[in-house]
Amino acid sequence: MKEKWVTDRTQADFGRLAAKFNLPPLIIKLIVNRGIKEEDIEEYLYGTINSLSDAHKMKDIDKASDILKKASDKGDSIAVVTDYDCDGIFAGMILYTGLKKAGAKPELFTPDRVKEGYGINRRIIDEAYGKGISLLITCDNGIAAAEEVKYAKKLGMTVIITDHHEVPFLACDNDKRNYIIPPADAVCNPKQADCGYSFKGLCGAGVCYRLMGILYEMCGIPEDEMNILLQYAAIATVADVMELSGENRIIVREGLKLLSHTDNPGLWAIKEVNEINERDITPYHVGFIIGPCFNAAGRLGTVKPAFDLLTSDNKKEAYDIALTLKSLNDYRKEMTEKGACIAAGIAESPRYRDKDVLVIYIKDCHESIAGIVAGRIKEKYNKPVIIFAEAEDGIYKGSGRSIPAYNMYDELAKCRNLFCRFGGHAMAAGMSLPKENFDMLEKILNENSPLTEEDFVSVVDIDAEVNLRHVSIPVIESFSVLMPFGEGNREPLFFGRRFSIVRARIIGKNSNVLKMTIADSEKTSCNAMMFDNMDNFLNDVERIYGTEQMEMMLRGAANDVCAAFTFNARINEYNGFRNVQLIIKNYKIIPDSKKL
Repeated sequence: MKEKWVTDRTQADFGRLAAKFNLPPLIIKLIVNRGIKEEDIEEYLYGTINSLSDAHKMKDIDKASDILKKASDKGDSIAVVTDYDCDGIFAGMILYTGLKKAGAKPELFTPDRVKEGYGINRRIIDEAYGKGISLLITCDNGIAAAEEVKYAKKLGMTVIITDHHEVPFLACDNDKRNYIIPPADAVCNPKQADCGYSFKGLCGAGVCYRLMGILYEMCGIPEDEMNILLQYAAIATVADVMELSGENRIIVREGLKLLSHTDNPGLWAIKEVNEINERDITPYHVGFIIGPCFNAAGRLGTVKPAFDLLTSDNKKEAYDIALTLKSLNDYRKEMTEKGACIAAGIAESPRYRDKDVLVIYIKDCHESIAGIVAGRIKEKYNKPVIIFAEAEDGIYKGSGRSIPAYNMYDELAKCRNLFCRFGGHAMAAGMSLPKENFDMLEKILNENSPLTEEDFVSVVDIDAEVNLRHVSIPVIESFSVLMPFGEGNREPLFFGRRFSIVRARIIGKNSNVLKMTIADSEKTSCNAMMFDNMDNFLNDVERIYGTEQMEMMLRGAANDVCAAFTFNARINEYNGFRNVQLIIKNYKIIPDSKKL
């Protein structure tokens, strides 16, 4: 994959801003590089939950809260229709917990991933109606369910939609769009064109969190009762890979503080079985450990264990359930590795080598991991990817992941006639289609691709070029004001244009980590770790410098190997000692003859 290293050259009066906010100029530069304007720096640094927009400005949220308040006052049963991914699970738990606290009798309903696919369906509506439930609320789904909502309304049910996905539309002349809004009693989704809520990036759980905040106010429920709901919203925001900017950053920062010291048995147990003992929970723990355990329940079975865990009030019971979820996730990892390997092989075949959009069918792939595999292949080739698996009755189910230059939802909408159903947003989508339409989909997406060769070049955004003496423990500690790091609020990435490799050795259980000591042109040295691309790096060293030089480097002997690196700078603590450690992200081998 081609890479283009770009050092951010955003201009500002860093000295003045540093004095104004009493921060080092480097920190101000890092903030400005994230697109934060001067008038928003205060909120970026010190925003709290009270800094969130007025929830009442969200379209239909007052209608929804009035309906829920009346139902709660009467102790009515309410059907909460969730999705089976992490956002759906925690959005469902926010509604379940909040409605129960308000006095209602909520009951959770979730579609069967394999048999029914995403979102509310007639089976759920009929089941709720058969139980005498007349009020139904969706979370993380429903905006694309106009027909299902019509059906529920014909039965006399009251329907509330809460969602964050793109609103379906029909393209009209002059590039205008005719948006299709389900005929529900209230539709709460910031993505609606006429919604007055200024922040459009909430996940499904975030929308539910704002709705329950209004309901709690109406019911006189103490503000601190929102803490568990905030933890749920934070987990969902990270797990659904939402940008950690604006309100999402506040929700995650404040929610993870609570999660670090949670007294919820289920959340305690999932941390315990995964041996997360850190004092401070970070987006990494949620995105790569906690979230996948909950996602695995919906991917490989039913979401019941996930809800059982979150509703448990017994630590022993919660621990046992958490072990089950961890085992499911371990199995999911094995399936994903196998699927990604097969998909990469297909992507390298002559049929796909020159395609802009990789539309790939994998035989015997479990449909639940299609999205993860698509993400892996997208990262490998920096192309939009849709992975399909065969479901029942000749139907292919697929999941797509995209790149910034390609709005996947819009491109799929142009060939909506090929699908049984589809939904999503610019960077990700889910769909199903008759298998006879597979080749046509691939043909249309590639023939109409707006992508250029430049779009396939992965841009590496670098915050600053530094010498190693600039990267001290106090400087790294000052990065804490920028946290939490994640999608849309990246960890600072630095660049050094010429490092010599003092020594290097291969470590790790699977011998897949390269530990190095590197030195810059000022002879300042530092420890560095390469967790990704080790094999490619060593192969390139051998190709450019020869086997002897590579072996000398690995023995710690004097050698001629030089490289440019991008890296994150962190503090490594071991046996009471603290030192700077660089995490190598990208590299360029520098031949002897090349002077940068």
